[in-house]
Amino acid sequence: MSSTSDARRVVITGIGAVTPLGNDAPSTWASLAAGRSGVREITTFDASTFPVRIAGQVTGFGVEAAIPARRHRRYLSRGAGYGVAAAIEALRQAGPLDGSDPYRRGVSVGGTVGRVELQELADMSWQLESTGHTSIYRQSPAEVMTRDQNAAPAVMAEIGDLRGPFVAVSTACAGSAHAIGEAFRQIEEGDADIMLAGGYDALTTWMDVLGFALLGALTVDDADRPGRACKPFDVRRNGFVLGEGAVMVVLEEREHALARNALILAELAGYASSLNAYRITDSPPDGGGAISAMREAVLSSALAPEDVDYIVAHGTGTPGNDASETVAIKEVFGPHAYDVLVSSPKSMAGHLTSAAAGLNLVAALGSVRYDVVPPTINLVEPDPKLDLDYVPGEARRSRIQNVLVNAFAFGGTNACFVVTAHEPVHDDRPPTSARSDLT
Repeated sequence: MSSTSDARRVVITGIGAVTPLGNDAPSTWASLAAGRSGVREITTFDASTFPVRIAGQVTGFGVEAAIPARRHRRYLSRGAGYGVAAAIEALRQAGPLDGSDPYRRGVSVGGTVGRVELQELADMSWQLESTGHTSIYRQSPAEVMTRDQNAAPAVMAEIGDLRGPFVAVSTACAGSAHAIGEAFRQIEEGDADIMLAGGYDALTTWMDVLGFALLGALTVDDADRPGRACKPFDVRRNGFVLGEGAVMVVLEEREHALARNALILAELAGYASSLNAYRITDSPPDGGGAISAMREAVLSSALAPEDVDYIVAHGTGTPGNDASETVAIKEVFGPHAYDVLVSSPKSMAGHLTSAAAGLNLVAALGSVRYDVVPPTINLVEPDPKLDLDYVPGEARRSRIQNVLVNAFAFGGTNACFVVTAHEPVHDDRPPTSARSDLT
């Protein structure tokens, strides 16, 4: 740990995204602001006989075009391909990093731990049974590498020449929030100047869809109208919609970013995490550890609760999560809970699992840059017990300076971070051709 006496400020200088709402960050933000759904019929497998046939799916994505070098694509799973593509976009927007020390540039990624697919297990079983258990099911090194959680971060590190701190976490739906938060701390504490951080996932497989459906976590409503299926905070909500995608950001020490005239999108001002110690899948009715994570994230940003203008909710559309999150918000913000705006991007994209908090970050960045809060779509019949301002139906223009991003996961893990508008200390400086804004 660095001996730096004062915490260093951390800013965001690049963002990339591949989501059901668009194959880059600008188109993803545009869909969020427009309240456009990316939930559609599943195409990754034949779901015609499944109880759930819809998901938030990436469409029109070409891995060859997004990741030109074949050696970088060789060992990537579908989800990892999204992650590397998002990383390339984020690094491109951040601009040339050649003047910085590569050993002070790192990577921090949240993703699903690699595992054998059910079809592969079935093939193994068939071979063993057909040969009387006398043969060994052999796999190529490439198959093994594709399941390695470190494959995508290793490619990202090579592309960005990131030789400093390395963090890889697998905390389910809070994965990208933890990855971004831990990267934030690496810079804040002086162990790095630049961190590429975020998450990716692609659980729209037949095993995952069936598993979550049997668990009772997925909604079975509106199969013929996929865009209306995910209904966070609505009285009719009865489950989430699976999604897939990736969001990666470049975090940078503020003075370092200013010295190289980087375009600063916003500031990452605080982070905290906690654990419910309640149940694996259920959210605690009293708000549980989400209260601590939200309160400590705001406290670490040196803001007061009443300074927060917008909360990007975890907002899954399950009965328990939405109720628990609402209770937690009221506990942390008191009377201000009725003034702060709250909305859920999952209503449009589904649940991107390990990449979910990354999508929430896109919403946060867009809101502080354009004073537009994305809506919670499909919120038609408000639950009388959930009485906050969830920005139903359409985006809302409002002055946004400070945003809290929530991420809560299976296993009871919680992670929250605070995004603030960066003072326009360099808005009059012309950006280079390598830089662009969110839109």
